[in-house]
Amino acid sequence: MPDMYATQALTDLVPLADELDKNKVTPGVLGFIVFAALAAGVWLLMKSMNRHMGKVDFEEAPDPDAVAAEATVGAGSAKQK
Repeated sequence: MPDMYATQALTDLVPLADELDKNKVTPGVLGFIVFAALAAGVWLLMKSMNRHMGKVDFEEAPDPDAVAAEATVGAGSAKQK
């Protein structure tokens, strides 16, 4: 029997949907508030990320293979002088 009540409720709401003009339906104030909150959150996150990235002091360690190759080339040229 619960299915009958659900069907009755749906059929009662169908005439309400016919009254809406599909060309004039807008997100309204709630849609604007949600969009503005998301935009403000993204802006604050970007500002925080920029501040944190500014604090990073990164210096890459030299490649061990390049250092070894440079040392052998440097030692070979020193012997020639």
